[in-house]
Amino acid sequence: MTEIASPHISHPRIMVLGVQPGTPPFRIMEIDGEVVGEAKALTDVLETAAAYGITVHDLDDPEVVRWVGGDKLTWTLR
Repeated sequence: MTEIASPHISHPRIMVLGVQPGTPPFRIMEIDGEVVGEAKALTDVLETAAAYGITVHDLDDPEVVRWVGGDKLTWTLR
């Protein structure tokens, strides 16, 4: 019998959505599927995660953080 392997799709606790217009531009942050605030810089992501009891050791780990509409260095509109 042949089994079809499905790709693993991670569901990280933290999602950082695409850059939104503003002064300064910001990204909406979700934790466990709930909008928890805005991040204007990478440090905001770490501070918000810590406030929710999440320690982030690797911001590039897709099992921990999903970056939508850019990566951890994307903080301005394209």
